[in-house]
Amino acid sequence: MRIQGQDYRAVWWDNGAVQLIEQRLLPHRLEIVTCRTYQETAQAIKDMVVRGAGAIGVAAGFAIAQAALTASSANFRASVDDAARLIRATRPTAHDLFAAVAHVREAAFASTDPAQGREAAVRAAMAFADENGKAGEAMGRVGAALLRPNMRILTHCNAGWLAFADWGSALAPIYYAHRAGMALFVYATETRPRSQGAKLTDWELSQAGVPHTLIADTAAGSLFQRGVIDAVIVGADRIAANGDTANKIGTYTLAVLAQRHRVPFYVAAPRSTFDPAAPDGHAIPIETRNEDEVLYVSGVADDGTLRRVRLAAPNSHAENPAFDVTPASLITRFVTDGGLIDSTVSAIAAFLDRPTPLVAR
Repeated sequence: MRIQGQDYRAVWWDNGAVQLIEQRLLPHRLEIVTCRTYQETAQAIKDMVVRGAGAIGVAAGFAIAQAALTASSANFRASVDDAARLIRATRPTAHDLFAAVAHVREAAFASTDPAQGREAAVRAAMAFADENGKAGEAMGRVGAALLRPNMRILTHCNAGWLAFADWGSALAPIYYAHRAGMALFVYATETRPRSQGAKLTDWELSQAGVPHTLIADTAAGSLFQRGVIDAVIVGADRIAANGDTANKIGTYTLAVLAQRHRVPFYVAAPRSTFDPAAPDGHAIPIETRNEDEVLYVSGVADDGTLRRVRLAAPNSHAENPAFDVTPASLITRFVTDGGLIDSTVSAIAAFLDRPTPLVAR
């Protein structure tokens, strides 16, 4: 993706360091954060310097590679496993993180020689990142086939290129169709409490030149009622074996509205987001975040300074689940790197059994 004429990925490897776009400062400032140890990378994931299922998966894979590079030969496996436990604990819901840790850890342990394990871990982490970017492009091609000129599409949170190594998931079909010359219009929810839609999706769509507008989360029902939404496309953080899907809090509400108003509801996600070990949505761990995310809001004041202000009364408290679960019955289809998938147990199992998920490039 190009920002101010320069190509970027959301996360990349730089000679043992992990480079991240500091997403908490967007859209007001573009800064790059350098994480030189796996502990720093894990903290960046936990603090949401980097966020989005695909991007934190890529960062987690790089973090395991960093751990392998610095692990002593005498305690190689134990040191890498200690790092893996720390990284897994950063964000419990997104399955891409766990998939990346498992992939790179397996590569590191494939040989009994720690030196070979270090090299293998770096190769595996870089390959995971590359496949994540390719998966985004594949989802773009697959999902673009669902779109028609002048469609009005609603999306929630941020599932664009900032949430992946590149392209994204929910926004990838929109970018792909836009680049092909198709006229589309996007409604982006603000996505409280962290406002990823207002801060990230709105900025991404502006960078790409896609016509769009921002709406308050509470305005979605009115748009459905007025008949101005033709389709909903969202991303996912974890998809259970039966198709139940965890995504940013508020997704379930939009799915119910879409069904009520007979609007197709699509979930875009790569193979690494599917968790066959979770039989249904009840098995998906839901992250609860600090109440301050609800009680406070951050932004740029008129004088250009970044500030945080309190919204609620001094003694107020808040509940802050980061995700909710949308039942498979509310999902029209999954847009994946292996094609369009029905939201059924059999279709998902067949997809996961395929040796190569990416559609022909």
